Amino acid sequence: MRSNDQSLSSAHLWAGRIMSGLPALFLLVDGIVKLFKPPVVVQATVELGYPESVIVGIGVTLLASTVLYLIPQTSVFGAILLTGYLGGAVATHVRVDGPVFNVVFAVMLGTLLWGGLWLRIRQLRELLPLRGL
Repeated sequence: MRSNDQSLSSAHLWAGRIMSGLPALFLLVDGIVKLFKPPVVVQATVELGYPESVIVGIGVTLLASTVLYLIPQTSVFGAILLTGYLGGAVATHVRVDGPVFNVVFAVMLGTLLWGGLWLRIRQLRELLPLRGL
């Protein structure tokens, strides 16, 4: 019985790492791109109603939050910060009446971030038990 518990724990751990890694990779790339401010990023940001002057700050905030998420000891804090960041993205796209995909994508990223943590952190699973998983 003990080996099944350990293999399930190992399965949760690896599934959580993969589930966390995919959105984290996307957010890291997005944050890095914002630091270089290519024309496509500047244009998209301005079209969303933000001045060009905030792009680097947004990128630094995104990178710092994502790095905190990737560090096991600060992962929950990073997830909270990224939830706020993604909530701002959702609000922005709703405000400008953007494509539904942009809203759904941000929500999916947040779901993957928290789902990955739920799988990786036993205390989170105990706090938020989901039956059948």
